[in-house]
Amino acid sequence: MIIWVYRSLVLLGCPLLVYTQITHNRQGLLVGLGVGMLLVVLEMALESINLLSMVFGIMGAAGGIFLSKLLDFTVFQIGNDQLYQVWDRYALLRHFALAMLGTILAIRKFPELDSLDKDVLAMGKRRGAEMKVVDTSAIIDGRIIDICETRFLSGYLIVPRFVLNELQRLADSADSLKRARGRRGLDILSRLKENQEIPLKIIDRDLPDLQEVDAKVVRLAKELGGKVLTTDFNLNKVAALEGIQCLNINDLANSLKPVVLPGEGMSIFVMKEGKEREQGVGYLDDGTMVVIEDGKRHIGKRIEVAVTSILQSSAGRMIFTKAR
Repeated sequence: MIIWVYRSLVLLGCPLLVYTQITHNRQGLLVGLGVGMLLVVLEMALESINLLSMVFGIMGAAGGIFLSKLLDFTVFQIGNDQLYQVWDRYALLRHFALAMLGTILAIRKFPELDSLDKDVLAMGKRRGAEMKVVDTSAIIDGRIIDICETRFLSGYLIVPRFVLNELQRLADSADSLKRARGRRGLDILSRLKENQEIPLKIIDRDLPDLQEVDAKVVRLAKELGGKVLTTDFNLNKVAALEGIQCLNINDLANSLKPVVLPGEGMSIFVMKEGKEREQGVGYLDDGTMVVIEDGKRHIGKRIEVAVTSILQSSAGRMIFTKAR
C-alpha cells in the first residue's frame, strides 16, 4: 500500500511541479509525467527496503541534491546564457528527480553491500592472504580454536552464512545429540568471533542451486580460490576431486600426540549399546565416539572409565575404554 502511495505521489508530483512552478503548458506536463514514470520504473526494477536502508535513502537523497548543484555549477561555467536559462527553468524538477533517484539507488542497492564480501576477499587473496572456508564439522569439533591460538593457521577463516544456518538448525533439532552438537558449534563460533587475534569473517553468501552444505562449501572455496577446513572424511575426498586443497584437522591430529592417552580416566555417559557383545557407547562433547567394554549394563548412567586404546584416522577418532 505504501509503495503505491509513493508511486502516485511521484506520478502526480512531477507534472504538478512543472505546471505550477515552471511552465503552464501541455509540454511541461508531459515532461513532468515522463520524469515521474522514469522514477517509478526505476523503483519497480529495484528491491524492497528495510529500516536500516532508510538511513541510506536519506543519504542518497542528499547526494542527489549535491549532484544537481554540481551540475548547475558545471552548466554555469559553460557561459552560454540561453542554455543556462533553460537549465535553470527546470531547477526544481531537476533537484526533485535527482533526490528521488539518489534515494531509490541507496535504498535498493544497500543490501548488495554484502555481496562485496567476495570482492574484499578476492582483494585479500591478491595480496597474498590465504582463505579457508570452514565446514560445520570443523566448528563442532572445537580443536580449531587451539590451532588458531597457536598461530599454525595463516590467512582468513571464512564462515559462510549457510554453515551458520546449519549449526542453528542442529541446535534446534529434537534429537538431543544433534542439539548438543549444534549448540557446541555455536559456542565455538562465538569464541572464534570474540578472539581478536583470529581473522574470522562471516559472509552472507549462498548458492541456491546446491542443496547440500558440503557441496556449497566446496563450490565457495573454489570460487574464492581458498581451501576447505574440515574434519569430514567424505568432504575431504570430494574437495580433492574438485581440485580444492583440504585441510583435515583429523589428519593433523593423527600426526600429533593424541589428547587422551591410554591409561587415563574419564567420565562418560553411556548412551546406547555397542556393536559387539556387552559393549556400551558414549560420546564426548565434540562428538568423538567412546566405546566402553562391559558398558552395556550401564546404559543411561554416567560412569568412570579407563582408556585402553585410541583409533585415529582421517574419518575421525574412536576411543576404546573399559569400565572401572
